[in-house]
Amino acid sequence: MEQYFEYGEKEIAYLRKKDKKLAAAIDQIGIIRRKVNPGIFPALVGNIIGQQISTKSANTVRGKLNELCNMEPERLYSLTVEQIQGCGMSMRKAGYIRNIAEAAVTKTIDFGTLYSKGDQEVIQSLIALNGVGLWTAEMLLIFSLMRPNVVSYGDLAIRKGMMRLYNLDKLSKEHFLRYAKRYTPYGSVASLYLWEISAFDFEVV
Repeated sequence: MEQYFEYGEKEIAYLRKKDKKLAAAIDQIGIIRRKVNPGIFPALVGNIIGQQISTKSANTVRGKLNELCNMEPERLYSLTVEQIQGCGMSMRKAGYIRNIAEAAVTKTIDFGTLYSKGDQEVIQSLIALNGVGLWTAEMLLIFSLMRPNVVSYGDLAIRKGMMRLYNLDKLSKEHFLRYAKRYTPYGSVASLYLWEISAFDFEVV
């Protein structure tokens, strides 16, 4: 069964109260349904696969790898890097993915315990893995752990959405953080709307 990032009237009412421009965008857009994957391990592997390739290509590669190992750490770790690479990805990505499987099997990272850790603890655990940067960790916070307050400065589309929303020609990190603080504690919901704003030609008044 497909799952979606959960939010409702409480989060919307808060953001509307805090930001009139965002309130106007929320009125235009309505409720956003974004799929989530509560399985951190398969979501992380899928994220690595999807880096710098199209969604269609990533889905094809992910499907082939899933046929080999069902995205189970033990089965994935039993594959050679060449077998993983043979699903249609670069050797570098294949190495990253096998290393992630090794970390899961050896409990170097206990993926099951990440659900109970704070956001920064999760980020520090994940970025210790080769191939996993801050942006990837932040996306997992939103789309696997469904954490409520993530606004990623490293996400180009979020920055683009913010610039369009506030009619800005440039956006410093200082100003970005000021807006992100305004959205707290529902930054992840604001992120959903900023993505939508960046993707479509909204005229926010």
